[in-house]
Amino acid sequence: MFFQQVSQKEVEAGETHSLSAKRLLMRKITIAIDGFSACGKSTTAKRVAAILGYRYIDSGAMYRAVTLHFQRQHVALTNPKEVTRALGEIKINFQVNAKGASETYLNGLRVESEIRTMQVSEQVSQVSALREVRVAMVEQQRKMGRDKAIVMDGRDIGTVVFPEAELKMFLTADILTRAFRRQKELLEKDELVELDPIIENLVKRDQIDSTRAESPLRKAPEAVELDTTHVTIEEQTDEVVRLALALMLKPTLRN
Repeated sequence: MFFQQVSQKEVEAGETHSLSAKRLLMRKITIAIDGFSACGKSTTAKRVAAILGYRYIDSGAMYRAVTLHFQRQHVALTNPKEVTRALGEIKINFQVNAKGASETYLNGLRVESEIRTMQVSEQVSQVSALREVRVAMVEQQRKMGRDKAIVMDGRDIGTVVFPEAELKMFLTADILTRAFRRQKELLEKDELVELDPIIENLVKRDQIDSTRAESPLRKAPEAVELDTTHVTIEEQTDEVVRLALALMLKPTLRN
């Protein structure tokens, strides 16, 4: 079933799209959104964070930033010493721009556009599969989320980074829908790519992400699965907010 029902009392108490007056009564939770590429994870996570007044962290952007640095420094992925040295040179942080959007910074420079290119997409799964890289990124991600009130999307957020997250989502979609979404995303960045290489890249990434030894992509047993093939971003966002409110308001509703 697509929508999990939340009681009318919870919805009215939460006022899904106007939460400022209620936040003090809500407990903070961690929201983990995992799933395949181009299923709407990041867009949904950003909107959910904005509605709830939570911090948003794009874990995928962190791995993309590492990949970009490795490419620029010509790091040999088969050389653990080179990988460790390069990781020591990296500082990744997020800043909110004038439009309220979170942007990725690598060593003080904005790289939001650079990390979204096909060149980075073609290698990010290989870089992400390296144990040294995952250990370094997971450590940073856990530090970012230790105070809760966070929405983080990725591939191992609910299984490895925050296994105790109160709300876990797992997003899927059919391969053609995902390819069209990625093509549109690239076109918006003035990068025209044919559909076939995009599909090939997505299939390859799925295989690498799902079978790697370190933190493979898999659905946590307690995660809510959401097929986004025929679902709008607004519907995805509403569903996650609805589920989050049910958890955030539970202690209050018992009183």
